[in-house]
Amino acid sequence: MFRRPARLSLLGVVLWALRIAVVVGVIVGAWATLASGDLSGGTWVTLATAGLSQGAIYALIALGYTLVYGVLLMINFAHGEVFMLGAFAGMFVAEALLGPDAPLVDAPLLALLLVFAAAMLTSMLVALVLERIAYRPLRRAPRLVPLITAIGASLFLQYTAFGMFGSRTRRYPSMELLSGRVEFFGVSFQRIELITIISAVVLMAVLYYFVERTRTGRAMRAVSEDKDVAALMGINVDRTIVITFAIGGLLAGAAGVLFALLFNLVDFDMGVLPGIKAFTAAVLGGIGNIFGAMVGGILIGILEQVAPTLLLYGLDVPSPNQLRDVVAFGVLVLVLIFRPAGLFGRKENV
Repeated sequence: MFRRPARLSLLGVVLWALRIAVVVGVIVGAWATLASGDLSGGTWVTLATAGLSQGAIYALIALGYTLVYGVLLMINFAHGEVFMLGAFAGMFVAEALLGPDAPLVDAPLLALLLVFAAAMLTSMLVALVLERIAYRPLRRAPRLVPLITAIGASLFLQYTAFGMFGSRTRRYPSMELLSGRVEFFGVSFQRIELITIISAVVLMAVLYYFVERTRTGRAMRAVSEDKDVAALMGINVDRTIVITFAIGGLLAGAAGVLFALLFNLVDFDMGVLPGIKAFTAAVLGGIGNIFGAMVGGILIGILEQVAPTLLLYGLDVPSPNQLRDVVAFGVLVLVLIFRPAGLFGRKENV
């Protein structure tokens, strides 16, 4: 039996018009840039490799957001500050081990491993303190209450770091191990970019194996489905949630060191923008989905580096790279409008 198509509402018409406008804008901007021929293939490769390394960092941070959301159905907006404090801890250890007359100045690889260990442990401890003091007492509260608490915790940690370390930008000691360029599968990378990508991929693979193949990982997935039923099945819910925060903190600490080495800066508000962009990556991939957070982080990083030049250079927009943040937040808006569950998310989790 023939069925008449449903009549589009005014909102549906507006959304379709917006879809068409976005597609047309992308096609026109990309065509104008590519047709100009001003940018070589090497330029695009450089942008893509920079975006890949940056996206790997976003993915590591986004995993903290998505793990906590998957277990507690809350957004830990203090996670950017967990990332920031790990970067500071790593910097202090790096200065102690790699500064002038330091004990490990001739063993940079060992020193770098100790820097990562210090940063990851610091971020883990901060995440555990947040869970115990700020979030656990509110576990049964309405969902808006932990959200407001997370924002307050974020501001508290940020301005505590401001009071302790000041507002000036600091830098890690230079390391010969991380300087220069290397060829990898025929593509030229900065050495720190390649180390960032490889480190992030290894950490994400270990996390995926842990969640999918270990007993504790199965407990985390059970708690994310239903905490009460998981408790009835003998799972220690409190311990599982603590482990979730600990893993998120470890990944944030590693991301803090990689970010500081990649961009050569550490300051008290360095967690704000990367944190928001990592949250965008988690939403893009499907908040609560581990694989989605990984993919979302990589996509956001590449889009942030490539899209402004690709879409705006040919239209003679001045300094398109200054609009990288607009791309990240534009992606967030478009995802929330057209696919709020994300690329791999489930509708009931949104």
